[in-house]
Amino acid sequence: MSAIAHHIPDAMMAAYASGNLPHPFAMVVATHVSLCVDCRAALGAHQTVGGVLLEQSDHVATSAGLKSDLMALLDEPVRPDPVYDRQGVYPGPVMEALKGKPPRWKKLGMGVKQCLLSEVDGGSTRLLYIPAGQAVPDHSHNGLELTLVLQGSFSDETGRFGIGDVEIADEDLEHTPIADAGEACICLAATDAPLRFNAFMPRLLQRFFRI
Repeated sequence: MSAIAHHIPDAMMAAYASGNLPHPFAMVVATHVSLCVDCRAALGAHQTVGGVLLEQSDHVATSAGLKSDLMALLDEPVRPDPVYDRQGVYPGPVMEALKGKPPRWKKLGMGVKQCLLSEVDGGSTRLLYIPAGQAVPDHSHNGLELTLVLQGSFSDETGRFGIGDVEIADEDLEHTPIADAGEACICLAATDAPLRFNAFMPRLLQRFFRI
């Protein structure tokens, strides 16, 4: 795997470390961190700073029944969440969203497929499979879109993105991502608003594909 060139911005990493990043984007960040040594170190630094700030913050009074409520919770049996390891090109956070099963692909046309992982408060997270040489229809954005490459690579007006790279697109970017030659490109994509397609047919099918 070539060196990762496109990383998570510092402000977004801080929001993730503090638990304030929306779920669709948090899944992309968690997956990227599992692949990127540099961003793993950056996350650790943000968590350390957050811990120091928490220790220095003023104490807040709690209710009289908090201790008894907490002890009651500790008495309840604990069923730990399963831990998912990487399988093939899918890192642990993606396998967790898939509940340990292979993706269930849905055809979008021209060989492109998607597997919807989550829809939360207007945002969504999905896997995209794009055959080599195939383009995603020209589009812009109503919000933010994060795209993390898990296999292959793609190129658009902003550059080339390989395995582990994250493209961050906002309302100002209009682009036509094209999968590069070689392996099919598999991406993890998250949005907080529907895309804006320029061509009539993608707009017509958009609500059926929930993009």
